[in-house]
Amino acid sequence: MKRRTIHKCPSCGGRVEVVELRCSDCGLRLVGNFESCEFCRFSDEELEFTKIFIKCRGNIKEVEKELGISYPTVKNRLNEIVRTLGYEVGQSIASVIEQLENGELTVDEAVKFIKLSKGV
Repeated sequence: MKRRTIHKCPSCGGRVEVVELRCSDCGLRLVGNFESCEFCRFSDEELEFTKIFIKCRGNIKEVEKELGISYPTVKNRLNEIVRTLGYEVGQSIASVIEQLENGELTVDEAVKFIKLSKGV
């Protein structure tokens, strides 16, 4: 059974470095510091979400149906993916109000988004 590479130390939570690679056919070993794949940092849940998002070609309504989750939940998970990749997530107040008017967000969710965008 193959396991995924870990990227956080199970003891202290620090970043784990890949320092050796080995060929499964001939046994050749390469030793050094190797950059790991940025998508390899995803949790199993984030990886599965990303696969479904790509399968649905980014169509949020399709992702909703496939996973049986709400529009705001899809957006939240997508924002988690963006953060995991090291980017900031920003949402304008105007877009939050538009989603609220369209029934895509509850009042509580809209307030949360606005507070986050203001850094409150």
